[in-house]
Amino acid sequence: MNKNFLALGLAAALLAPQVAGAEGFAINEWSAEGVAMGGARMFAEDDAANVAYNPASITKVKGEVMKSSYTYLSPHGNYKLYDGAGKEIEDGKNVVHAGWAVGSYYVRQINDKEWFGIGAFPRFAMVSEFERASKASTNAFFSKLNGVSVTPTYAHKFDKKWSAAVGAEINYVGLELQKNSYHPVAQMNVGATQTEGESYALGWNAAANYAFDDKNEIGVVYRSRIKHSLEADFKMYPASGGKITADAYGVVTLPDSWDIGYNHKFDKKTRLELKATRTNWSTYDALNISLSNPSVPGVLPSNVDSAKTWSNGWRYTIGLEHNFSDKYAAMAGFAFDEASIPYNGGDFMVPTGLRRTYSIGARYNDKKQTVAVALGWMDVGNLDFAGHATDAYKSAHAYDSFTKIASISYQRKF
Repeated sequence: MNKNFLALGLAAALLAPQVAGAEGFAINEWSAEGVAMGGARMFAEDDAANVAYNPASITKVKGEVMKSSYTYLSPHGNYKLYDGAGKEIEDGKNVVHAGWAVGSYYVRQINDKEWFGIGAFPRFAMVSEFERASKASTNAFFSKLNGVSVTPTYAHKFDKKWSAAVGAEINYVGLELQKNSYHPVAQMNVGATQTEGESYALGWNAAANYAFDDKNEIGVVYRSRIKHSLEADFKMYPASGGKITADAYGVVTLPDSWDIGYNHKFDKKTRLELKATRTNWSTYDALNISLSNPSVPGVLPSNVDSAKTWSNGWRYTIGLEHNFSDKYAAMAGFAFDEASIPYNGGDFMVPTGLRRTYSIGARYNDKKQTVAVALGWMDVGNLDFAGHATDAYKSAHAYDSFTKIASISYQRKF
């Protein structure tokens, strides 16, 4: 029965829509408790979601545990567009296109020294949508990156102070991009394009924890970069009618990252976590797509290039957890993400600046089951970015952007 339950949980995670709102590519909402603590969830006791937050901490799980988590994200935002003289030519807002971040986890203690865990959760995903008749649509009117990582993990507890883990990562991405083709000389849309494809690639991760004493602990997690070679279908629907198809190919490199965390227990009821995440976004230097074998020769360009040149950035989080009793607990958290998108590398795929996330949550648990809920509000911030040669504007300003977050998790011990 345990194996069937695990298989169903992982299948649900793989088949569910693994997308998130306008907060950038990186997804950190892997459980309700993690959402409640702002992502500072590296040292939780008896939590199967440690597979995602800190694989070395699956050594804190006793016995056999399975967990599922569902997080709802709803993005909202406004923008203004300007011409070459700095005159405003359009204002609008995004189409609210909510998404889900779904996670399933399983951890089993093999003996006093060894643990096995596996998780299926999104590390990178996004979705954004704008009105198809807007000038913003010449840059992008629909962008979606579905993503899920499956991470089989082995962890070893060396003694009371040291534990470590190593794991593989099977990463899937499904990319869909839609935009209007704009002719800068004629100053008109000449048709709509759609690029759609998917890819699987491999990565790895490693983690280690060290406990100074019963109250203080540190940990570090490294996740490798993952290079996807994306084969896609390209379609163009000219304004004059008909359809042109072509084969598309592109390379997308998901960045590597470091997590560094500190855990302090004030007493048996209250603890505080601090966490810093370094993400090497500079791997996202361009989104270039090559086209070949068009159904109508000589009409489409051989390359569609878009420079990004994102910069590396930090995410800082703080989380507090307080147990009122053996069954009830409350959590709160705050996260701050640095802006990584430069003026010349921004677009309507991910129109976000620096991010501040405020969150709260509660948990109930007994000997067999745990239920947690969380609410969060993300201030996505403002972003100014330049238009491209084929955009119907010269510069853009995204502002008053935010994302609503709600999450629920259920865990069962066997």
